[in-house]
Amino acid sequence: MRSRLPSAPESAQFPTNPLEADTITMTTESFSDLAASRHSVRDFLPDPVPDELLDAILDDARQAPSWSNTRPFMLALATEERADRLRGAYVAEFDKTLSVQHRERGAMARLVLTGNLPDGDYKVWAPYPSDLKPHQVAVAKGLYDHLGIAREDHEARDAANRRNCEAFGAPVMGFVLIHKGLMPFAALDAGIMLQTLFLSAKAHGVDSCPLGILAAWRGPLDAEFEIPDDYRLITGFALGYASGEPVNDFRAERRPVRLAAPRS
Repeated sequence: MRSRLPSAPESAQFPTNPLEADTITMTTESFSDLAASRHSVRDFLPDPVPDELLDAILDDARQAPSWSNTRPFMLALATEERADRLRGAYVAEFDKTLSVQHRERGAMARLVLTGNLPDGDYKVWAPYPSDLKPHQVAVAKGLYDHLGIAREDHEARDAANRRNCEAFGAPVMGFVLIHKGLMPFAALDAGIMLQTLFLSAKAHGVDSCPLGILAAWRGPLDAEFEIPDDYRLITGFALGYASGEPVNDFRAERRPVRLAAPRS
């Protein structure tokens, strides 16, 4: 049995009732501890997240600010058999793209001709801007090095990336949808909400990981949920309890927030 990693520091005390926010004091140290303790977990125990705990996390997430209070986002949450079906569907879609990811000759043409192009609302695999690409490369190299996966080992890399489509075994698979009529502000609001949700989850001892790759395909989600026509899938995420697997020891660099230089 894999062991569960520690969650938020025991010394940190966090408010549980938003109506009591004015009477509860949070120290700067306790908030900093909470923010620093949340990281992307890439292997989860199968233990379910209790419904009442999930409800409490969602209740905290609604406290996030929003553009004119419009809340132009919605979530889809899958557990148990539904989550397992989604894992299988996303892995199947991922495997169809492997020849393209390996840059095999004619692979893209075959994908088009067979009707297997990703059907996501956004181009998840679009090229990174040149000034941001080095950071993406650095975190990928850091993770592969941590896992002991060589650059030329396509099989091991495929297996590691496939785990994203399985939500790393998390008991809760989440999907974030945004209203197409209020872009880009809907995406902004969804990001604020999701970080609020992640911090609440960590305060309750629940770990998380964003799963941007799930937005590459829309079909599996539509097969399991009724989504309003105006909503677009922007990311997925995982919730659950971290295992003791070595992959969860990896930490990405957290660079300082970049500040614009004032004009002279």
